[in-house]
Amino acid sequence: MIPGFTSRKRFSDLTEQEVLALAISSEEDDARIYRQYAERLRVDFPASAKVFDGMAEEEDTHRRRLIELHKKRFGDMIPLIRREHVSGYYARRPIWLVENLGLDRMRDEAEAMEKQAEHFYRMAAERTQDADTRKLLGDLAAAEAGHSAKADKLEEKHLDEDARGSEDREAHRKFVLTWVQPGLAGLMDGSVSTLAPIFATAFATQDTHTTFLVGLAASIGAGISMGFTEAASDDGQLSGRGSPVKRGISAGVMTTLGGLGHALPYLIPHFWTATIIAMVVVFVELWAIAWIQNRYMDTPFLRATFQVVVGGALVFAAGAIIGGG
Repeated sequence: MIPGFTSRKRFSDLTEQEVLALAISSEEDDARIYRQYAERLRVDFPASAKVFDGMAEEEDTHRRRLIELHKKRFGDMIPLIRREHVSGYYARRPIWLVENLGLDRMRDEAEAMEKQAEHFYRMAAERTQDADTRKLLGDLAAAEAGHSAKADKLEEKHLDEDARGSEDREAHRKFVLTWVQPGLAGLMDGSVSTLAPIFATAFATQDTHTTFLVGLAASIGAGISMGFTEAASDDGQLSGRGSPVKRGISAGVMTTLGGLGHALPYLIPHFWTATIIAMVVVFVELWAIAWIQNRYMDTPFLRATFQVVVGGALVFAAGAIIGGG
């Protein structure tokens, strides 16, 4: 590509017809995004799905009004111009990224979409010197502001306090089942199961490099095993635990991190310095697991502490005794 050359057109270079065409295509894209949100939520969050259905219909209404205006001023042939064709124009995040992040993220994204569009049109209207163009952009900004008001009315109609509370609880439950539960299981497995081999190797060899390699291998191996086991154990269709891929990723990554936490200190060449730091890390890991169990799994803190800290201490002791024997 020639330096300084871009295939995208500056907004200031667009004609009034192109601005109108851009508004039409943007309304079409946003309506499609809202409908995808609605389909994604329809089974588990029907009230929110109705809100997004209503927002999509509102986008369709504005699109039809814009098309009528275009026909009146410029005829039936609408130029093909989209967001990606205009330099500096606001972009939308990929639909697959947002819809996989949950209900709250979709709500926040929809609000940001409306505000972003309104702000862009108002700023564009302020910069233009042409009276007709200024009026057109101002009308578009007002339309976007109207979308936000309409969204509020739709939420009042379809998403009362009870419905929102119910959906929020369902979203929290899905978050716990899909991410927290397998992640916690992985963290526990990685933190506890690698204690014995790592500290047995440490006390048997007193070689930090060898201990680190054993810890690295044990952590990665456990992470791969735990990830595949979690993903293969339940497809989530009947249990409602969510995507097996997400659960497998959560379990695998947290298992690996749980083991690496007390393996990484052995990158320090001094044996006792590395070992003391590793012990401190283990202590922090075990208390963190107990806190997560109490916070997200509603496990009484004393019971969680006994299960995790005492169990981890026993595994650590086994590794130290075997390695020092």
